[in-house]
Amino acid sequence: MKILNIVGTVLLVSFAYSTPVTRTKRFGKGGDVIRGVNLGGMFVLEPWITPSLFEQWNGSNRKVVDEWTFCSELGKNECTRRLQQHWSSWVTESDIKTLASLGLNHVRIPIGHWAFAPDPAEPYVQGQLPYLERIIRWIGKHGLNAVIDLHGVPGSQNGFDNSGRFGGIEWQTSQQNIDRSIQAVEGIARVAAAYPTIVDAVQVLNEPANWGLSVDQVIEFYKRAYTSFRKIAPNAIMVVHDAFLSPTDWHKFNVPGWENVILDTHNYHVFVKDRLVLSRDQHLHATCDDARNVRSFNTQLWTVTGEWSLATTDCAKWLNGMEKGARWDGSLPWEMNGPVYGGATCSGQNSIDAWDHDTREFFRQFAEAQMDAYEAGSGWFFWNFKTEGADDWNYIKLALNKLIPVPPTNRIYSKYSLGSDRWNIKLNSTWCHE
Repeated sequence: MKILNIVGTVLLVSFAYSTPVTRTKRFGKGGDVIRGVNLGGMFVLEPWITPSLFEQWNGSNRKVVDEWTFCSELGKNECTRRLQQHWSSWVTESDIKTLASLGLNHVRIPIGHWAFAPDPAEPYVQGQLPYLERIIRWIGKHGLNAVIDLHGVPGSQNGFDNSGRFGGIEWQTSQQNIDRSIQAVEGIARVAAAYPTIVDAVQVLNEPANWGLSVDQVIEFYKRAYTSFRKIAPNAIMVVHDAFLSPTDWHKFNVPGWENVILDTHNYHVFVKDRLVLSRDQHLHATCDDARNVRSFNTQLWTVTGEWSLATTDCAKWLNGMEKGARWDGSLPWEMNGPVYGGATCSGQNSIDAWDHDTREFFRQFAEAQMDAYEAGSGWFFWNFKTEGADDWNYIKLALNKLIPVPPTNRIYSKYSLGSDRWNIKLNSTWCHE
């Protein structure tokens, strides 16, 4: 889950080819459209998803803000004990069964490099793999497919807490960091190869920050990862992230000989001013622009929207970081120097029980509008499958309360027209007409 939505101006390396990378493999049991969720907060801790794990440090002078500092503060033995308890309970077979019953076809599993390429000098602990494989078997048992996502790499590729370590962007400062990242990709590829009918894709890097990295070096990493990945899992799809760049920056991007590579882009409506200040009607209409962007990406590389949510405020507790406030009510310093509008409050923003009829109807419309938009590409993964307290980020709770269509194709307010061409979707809804 990204904390920023910055579109960079750095151009990617251009290649002579302008047609999409060949994709001969279908998306597992789901056919051509991915409809899935993320298992965030499982193997990479984020305080806002599971605040109970971090509550003991709330208000203290010990800055425990991510998995690195969580384990550093506890020590490896106690960190291992607590995380094993967490790993055994956060994702259950019942959760996977519920996701299948909601009509989804995929699950994206974020995991950190430290599970596959540990360094004894780092505070991280290991032991994730038996739990990862247990989840994969559940996914297969209930008729779903999995994408395993390398969510954090040594030195951090974005400085976000969801990379494992909040702070600087140090990934490209040493060759050792790059080599260990490839080692992690190879470890994930071996898991994929062991479950070829379940794990149909691997994401080799999540959310590299173009503003703190050399984009050329990111591309070189993707090329090296492709070579290493293909030697181990030749039949799986490889996923690369857009590095927060615009579709035009990906025009003409291709590598001769690449097959079954798709692009991942993330879309939130809460982390930048231009989206956060929108009215409900404007949020709905903004999804038309999202559809155009995804469609533009999809002409270069098959594109999946790997993260999105129903949040229209950043009010979820610690969403912006441990003990940090929100832009929405002005409790987090930001460019507006105050709340989004006079009297804006975070009270009740993240609780289904506090939402009135109009709010519930809006969220149902917003869910359908975003699904339409992202299916103008190759599909989507909602962030997140569940949370401890932020209902607008909790797919299971939203779906069970009929704020997300079940199955996802059971849309009331918006229906797109497929016509005869799956890749020429025309949106037709109250807010988008094409």
